[in-house]
Amino acid sequence: MSLRIIGRLLRRVHAGDRELVCNHPALRDAPETIRLHSASFAAGGLMPIRCAGSGVGQNLSPQLGWTDVPDATAELLLIMQDPDAPLRRPVVHLIAFGIDPQHVALAEGTLSSQANSIKFGCGTFGKPGYQGPRPVPGHGRHRYIFQIIALATPLLFDAPPKLDSVVAALGGNVLAWGQLTGLFER
Repeated sequence: MSLRIIGRLLRRVHAGDRELVCNHPALRDAPETIRLHSASFAAGGLMPIRCAGSGVGQNLSPQLGWTDVPDATAELLLIMQDPDAPLRRPVVHLIAFGIDPQHVALAEGTLSSQANSIKFGCGTFGKPGYQGPRPVPGHGRHRYIFQIIALATPLLFDAPPKLDSVVAALGGNVLAWGQLTGLFER
């Protein structure tokens, strides 16, 4: 059976938004005041093929920029999730932390490489760094939710953490957050 047929059969199956980090109780009391944007795609628009994952595109992380980060921010955390995947939980495509709050943008491709001061966690695919969109062909349009979180204290991990460990460290540590949605379909 081809992937496209499987994608069509699973078209109504989605992880859903409930497990997105932005819906976690740790963010409930923090304001959504950070404005996240991209020169690579418009908010709610299609992500370019070059940002798609290996085997589909070049796996280049999109350019991301932000404003309105609180002055007391120690570091920024960036998470990308796909809530439309036909799984029990959203696919985690990126966990990046240790981002200097004085920065206001990351160039395209910055999150695809380990050659910078940003620290990475391991997403669903077990690899650190950006893993671009690769939805099942025929499954329909997927949303890729980029979530930026301003933290009062830095995250400290000895090894690349998984999402559960990162989320556990958020309690009482979130100053503000924001999000940006990109779309991709195969």
